[in-house]
Amino acid sequence: MPPKTSRTYTHPDLNEVPLAAAMQALADPSRVAIVRTLMADGGRELACNEFDLCQSKATISHHFDILREAGIIHTRTEGRRCLSKVRQGELEKRFPGLLKLVLAEEAATPAKA
Repeated sequence: MPPKTSRTYTHPDLNEVPLAAAMQALADPSRVAIVRTLMADGGRELACNEFDLCQSKATISHHFDILREAGIIHTRTEGRRCLSKVRQGELEKRFPGLLKLVLAEEAATPAKA
């Protein structure tokens, strides 16, 4: 049996990503949770299984695909692991303040009783 090849991901040029696409990707609470988790960990790459999302693998994979297609995250493979990180510098250059707003929204959201 031939060895399993690593998946190669494609990432858009952020200059070609409209603000509406980035905002639509960040409109879902699960995707915002992914971005916040990546940002909270100092920008370190994390594998999909390191996120505390109570969803199926297929749904989580879909969220990562949406974020990647909108230019929010970069994913690379390392062996059998897929590691993702926020494209923080590129996003700040293309959409100044967007990530800051996403992170600030968490602080402004009232706690649920």
